[in-house]
Amino acid sequence: MGALSERRRQTSNRITELRKHLQAAEAIAAGKACVYATGSFGRGEASEHSDLDLFIVGRRNGKPGSDGKEGSLLKRLDDIRVKAELIEVTRAMAIPEFSGDGRYLVHYSVDDFTKTLGTPQDDVTNTFTARLLLLLESCPLVEEAVYHEIIEDVVAAYWRDYEDHKSAFMPAFLANDILRLWRTFCVNYEARTERVPDAEKAKGKVKNYKLKHSRMLTCYSALLVLLALYRLQGTVSPLDAINMIELTPTKRLEWLLQQDLSDAHETVLELLSQYEIFLTTTNVSEANIIQAFMDKEYSKKNLEDAYRFGDLMFEALSKIGNDNRFYRLLVV
Repeated sequence: MGALSERRRQTSNRITELRKHLQAAEAIAAGKACVYATGSFGRGEASEHSDLDLFIVGRRNGKPGSDGKEGSLLKRLDDIRVKAELIEVTRAMAIPEFSGDGRYLVHYSVDDFTKTLGTPQDDVTNTFTARLLLLLESCPLVEEAVYHEIIEDVVAAYWRDYEDHKSAFMPAFLANDILRLWRTFCVNYEARTERVPDAEKAKGKVKNYKLKHSRMLTCYSALLVLLALYRLQGTVSPLDAINMIELTPTKRLEWLLQQDLSDAHETVLELLSQYEIFLTTTNVSEANIIQAFMDKEYSKKNLEDAYRFGDLMFEALSKIGNDNRFYRLLVV
């Protein structure tokens, strides 16, 4: 069994177990809010070393605030109860503690996602990242029906001009936000990476290695599918977007192999092969991979592989884009 197949199997088993243990949270959130996982769980490639990144998003409560946004149907005390369940279950399953001592375990309303699009508040409140990860690498753990409803609401916000341009709709709004997310990942890496001492330098190299594989694939697998749809159909519908969102990043690459895009198939296959190597390399504890990257030759070889992965991604974009208008928008 390959590294990717094994990671998918592990992820599926762990998500099934998580859902089984989150029945109390399911009852509290019923019809009101969902909880979704991002990161390696959302990408369908979690290992025994993976932590759990979660977001809570509620349906609208019908009560607009002074900013015009409706709050969440999940009340504050119930939000606390759901978070307590999430903490207890992850501890019981020996999953690493939530990063930042739980500071990123945030509860939003769907209006926080749809009415901050393109505004300064989108960055300040972290709704930008939470919304994009919902669309690019997420998996529902609590209230799956609400999760799908919220995705439809968010896609509708990005496709708000679709009715007037449905025969030749280019998903520029979403594509620009995906590109912005990728650039944000890159800037955050540069800003937060320590260069000394050697252990911190090695930790930075590991972050760079992961950035240029999993983070890149999260963003660009979606762009590849949108670009392919535009090439094949001359338009991209809201349903097309929802179908793309339902695929994990690696499954998006596999979807490309099933389309009439033979000029790009060899490159896409090599992307999948390179990603398998990445999954094998990172299938160790954080401490062990940092120790391994302290070896200069080892880190050099792996970072060369990371650059190769980026070259392949550019090659796939170029071949699938075939110099059409949407490809031009992604480049300029």
